[in-house]
Amino acid sequence: MSIALIIPDRKLDDLQQQLALALADTPIEIWPDIRKPDEVEFAVVWKQPHGSLAALPNLKAVQCFGAGVDAILSDPTLPALPIARIVDPGLTQTMVRYLDGVVSHYRLRLDLFSALQQQALWQPKSPRRIAHICVLGLGELGAAAAAHFAGLGYQVTGWARTAKQFDNMQCYSGAAGLVAAVAQADIVICLLPLTPATESLLDSAFFGQLKAGAIFINVARGAIVDDTALLAALDSGQLQAACLDVFRQEPLPPEHPFWQHPAILVTPHVSAVTNVATVVEQIADNYRRSQRGAPLCNPVDLSRGY
Repeated sequence: MSIALIIPDRKLDDLQQQLALALADTPIEIWPDIRKPDEVEFAVVWKQPHGSLAALPNLKAVQCFGAGVDAILSDPTLPALPIARIVDPGLTQTMVRYLDGVVSHYRLRLDLFSALQQQALWQPKSPRRIAHICVLGLGELGAAAAAHFAGLGYQVTGWARTAKQFDNMQCYSGAAGLVAAVAQADIVICLLPLTPATESLLDSAFFGQLKAGAIFINVARGAIVDDTALLAALDSGQLQAACLDVFRQEPLPPEHPFWQHPAILVTPHVSAVTNVATVVEQIADNYRRSQRGAPLCNPVDLSRGY
């Protein structure tokens, strides 16, 4: 029996070698060069081509290579099998550090000074007044980000699909709660999962409800945001700036207007990078579980989409 790595456009030598050490008696094959598809019983995937899992007739379980599983669930030919995702404490720390850096970038007006440098203009400015941060999505990453900024003394509000409660922050839920959560926020951070309910949720109506001059940060999934609405909010001044780490199409096409917009900071999906050592440990554990028919660790709730 074997494991298939279905992770296109990524160098997988290190992952394959570490898995081979952890599972010495288990062949590890890399898609699309799977020599014996009938022997594959476990697949590790990230943005797998649609139909690639259905082509493995004896597959028992699927392991996502990261925390988000929306790309897996979008496959119309997805077999009805247990699916697990990666939970990596190091990934959470990486995300929090990224967000801390971005908030500092805007607080110190580094976006403005970068633009002034291009014009050789010397215009000293005091830091922006950023007092209130709203975090959309209060899962593991969102809760950690909210706790971090609350610990730094920011007023923090949070919003989730279902009611939640955390110390040092006001939590909201539901449609009316979304309006209340963002109403006074200087910075809004999106950490929502991508589900049918959240696709294009952040549209023109949403941006119109923000405090004028707010700053928007998206480190969740690009499809949660209506790109046209975001550009319109920036052009009108409703939004002062946006930092985007995730996009509907990745890599972001060269012709996309986000690249050239003066108020947008683009980063290439680097806010949280999976640690291979952690991934290997969880993959090996879930593979062994699948072989003996035990429940997987960190299972995905298909009814919720995460």
